[in-house]
Amino acid sequence: MRRTVTAAVVSLVVLGGLSTQAHARSAVTADPALPEPTGSLSVGTTTLYLVDADRPDPWNPAADKRELLVSLWYPAKKTVGKRAPYVTPQESAAILKDYEDVAPDALTRTRTHAKVGAPVRTVKGGLPLVVMSPGFSFPRATLTSLAEDLASRGYLIAGVEHTYESVATTFPDGRTTSCLACVSGQDGARVAASRVKDVRFVLDELAEGRWGKMIDRERIAMVGHSMGGNSAALAMESDSRVRAGVNLDGSFNPLVKSLKRPFMLIGTQALHTPSGKDRSWPDSWPGLKGWKQWITVARTDHSAFVDYAVLRPQLGLPAQELDGERALRITRAYLAAFLDRHLLGRHTAVEDFPEVTDHTCDAHSG
Repeated sequence: MRRTVTAAVVSLVVLGGLSTQAHARSAVTADPALPEPTGSLSVGTTTLYLVDADRPDPWNPAADKRELLVSLWYPAKKTVGKRAPYVTPQESAAILKDYEDVAPDALTRTRTHAKVGAPVRTVKGGLPLVVMSPGFSFPRATLTSLAEDLASRGYLIAGVEHTYESVATTFPDGRTTSCLACVSGQDGARVAASRVKDVRFVLDELAEGRWGKMIDRERIAMVGHSMGGNSAALAMESDSRVRAGVNLDGSFNPLVKSLKRPFMLIGTQALHTPSGKDRSWPDSWPGLKGWKQWITVARTDHSAFVDYAVLRPQLGLPAQELDGERALRITRAYLAAFLDRHLLGRHTAVEDFPEVTDHTCDAHSG
């Protein structure tokens, strides 16, 4: 029997991820800002336009090739260049179209920390690579605060824009595409399978040319939010190059059957405790046969693990109960510790966050 995208994801399609279970509105901030990266290194960024000429687009019947945009964030030798824009005016307007009290271009004024085109800080043996995949309908920009933080710690991050699965994507030639895949009853397994093909193509492309010389191909991980987290597990099952993975509050569809490499689950307590409403986590837990960890964070919602944790309250929009900077601080800390452990073989301590519950030991192990 085919399973569809979960209701939690479908409810986000039209609103680009900004609307979830509502809590009180906050005072509007003049210009939104992402939290500062916590690592010691400067951060640079660039955007790649990639074309898979051998693959027709899965969502647009008129396109005989798959076009992708990929944002790269990386440790920089020095802080030079302009701050990276967060989203284009077209993307901002699409995300905010249902909020009459917020200026359509409000998100274009979001303060980021990476500098466009700053020189890359290379290391002997290459940089560890983390591929990042956003939630269904979410732009890749929503992963910026996580990506900047990891880059400041020495990682190369590749944030993939899955064309026609984002509420809006502006290409270098000025075109802005919409979310053609965002239809009622969309098959989540189909979306995940398409994302795996996107990720494998991106890995192939990064292995060539300039970036291939900077990447340690033995140290590659994938982190995804929502549908991106689902896709991370599927990508690991399909491609041995991906050595470790993280799912940020995404349902598994299909369920994980047998994955022997490290995997971490970070979710909301509303859905993702072992006895929670989303049964795909406990049903997939036995299929995670390598190192694994399962945590939930109190007073969060589906968008609290990405930039919307801080942007919603700054824009005066309903947000999670937990302070947004606190939510991102927790997510960043656990991501860094996981990746340091499994890509670098390094122990990084995580402070004791009272909002976090670790279910690893008491979850059903099958």
